Amino acid sequence: MTILVTGAAGFIGYHVAEALLARGERVLGIDNLNAYYDVRLKEARLARLVDRPGFTFRRCDIADRAAVAEAFAEAGEVTGIVHLAAQAGVRYSLENPYAYVEANVMGQVVMLEAARGAAGLKHFVYASSSSVYGLNAQTPFSEEHRADQPVSLYAATKKAGEMIAHTYSHLYAIPTTGLRFFTVYGPWGRPDMAPILFADAILDGRPIQVFNQGKMRRDFTYIDDIVAGVIAALDWPPVVEPGAVPFRLYNLGNNRTEPLGRFIEVLERAFGATAEKTYLPMQPGDVVETAADISASRRDLGFDPKTSLDEGLPKFAAWYRAYRGASPSFN
Repeated sequence: MTILVTGAAGFIGYHVAEALLARGERVLGIDNLNAYYDVRLKEARLARLVDRPGFTFRRCDIADRAAVAEAFAEAGEVTGIVHLAAQAGVRYSLENPYAYVEANVMGQVVMLEAARGAAGLKHFVYASSSSVYGLNAQTPFSEEHRADQPVSLYAATKKAGEMIAHTYSHLYAIPTTGLRFFTVYGPWGRPDMAPILFADAILDGRPIQVFNQGKMRRDFTYIDDIVAGVIAALDWPPVVEPGAVPFRLYNLGNNRTEPLGRFIEVLERAFGATAEKTYLPMQPGDVVETAADISASRRDLGFDPKTSLDEGLPKFAAWYRAYRGASPSFN
């Protein structure tokens, strides 16, 4: 029996695969190792998995129907899918919209079609995003709120992924759970996100870019807390019963929204340096605030995020100093 993890060389996928292996699962990781950001970081994550007992890796694109079918055939009996592969990034969706439709919409359909043919499958868990809340001004964001006013193509494709999952749950009784992640950070994070962008600037003595004049708030969520939520979701599939659609959505956030200025202050302390700041207008596709209502995930999954910025950012900074010093990506 195998758990298939897509995006296994990505930030969250790597950590989820590692956690599943640690508890004795067999994991087939798939990833296309695309060049959206430095592939060497993805390869470094993957290198920490490939020699682990129970782990197999296959390089393939989730939108490639033949390649995904081959991956499922190789895996044997797939009992769970954690589908985390996607084209990430809000701002890049303004430059390359087709990449988002291909990966996040077509990829979702291809994976669900493969899931439909997996006889032993118990649960299909997939990554959504807090971005789906878009112009919703009611905070904290609840799964019960409308999410039909996206402000970026990235957000629109993530919402489309939720709707596609609901369709497959309705038509084919596939138990699906979508997880709306809120600003995930930590060791092995993505270099297009604020922690590494800011850390690089601080360490190099360059200004950091602070959008919307710094008047932003985020529900920063540490990677270990996110992984605990993903695993809990995987272990609790919706029940398939007559008259009900086995479909669920949950927010996974820290339940503690923080001003961007405080995030920068804690990061400065972690690196022992003060950042020079360049204040800029709001970026297209961005939102002023994200805040997660996690009452449903707390109730159903036992989700209980424990890591504050004051704990999480020093852990990130310690990893990043070591990684940056050892990696040719940053030399």
